[in-house]
Amino acid sequence: MKKRVSVAFTGPSGSGKTSLVEKIAKILIENQKVAIIKNDPKDKANFDVEGKDSYKFSQTGAEVVVTSPTRTTYFSQREKTLDDIIMMIDDFDILLVEGLKTLPLPRIAIFRNKIDESYFEYSEAIAIDDTVNINDYTIPKHIDILDLNDTAKIIDWINVHAKTI
Repeated sequence: MKKRVSVAFTGPSGSGKTSLVEKIAKILIENQKVAIIKNDPKDKANFDVEGKDSYKFSQTGAEVVVTSPTRTTYFSQREKTLDDIIMMIDDFDILLVEGLKTLPLPRIAIFRNKIDESYFEYSEAIAIDDTVNINDYTIPKHIDILDLNDTAKIIDWINVHAKTI
């Protein structure tokens, strides 16, 4: 079976991207191997505890792999392309990407309260909740409108629009 990039999720900070990816992953992982890539454009994520060995190693600037019986963690000091990351993960059925809005992937833009129309250029669908009045916007015809709270319908959309890699 070929690997599939199911969809990328994008949207303003606080729109619910992480919550939606989490909900979808929990459902899909019941029957498939799921991988998630999250973009951190502001470089604010912390992955280790200061003073621990893995932190000390990562501070050297080296590529660091920490292994244990239940997980493997890779610390890289270099930017990786999507292809590089896919090669590292390797064993998955579905890949969910949060962010990276310019990657050529099927994309759902997520909005609460208001829609930022600048996302239309990068999106094939939008997911909104009842805090958005859809009649206040002119949505391009090629963009599907999804209910942010209907995870099953969003998964159906993903299954139809997934990009095979």
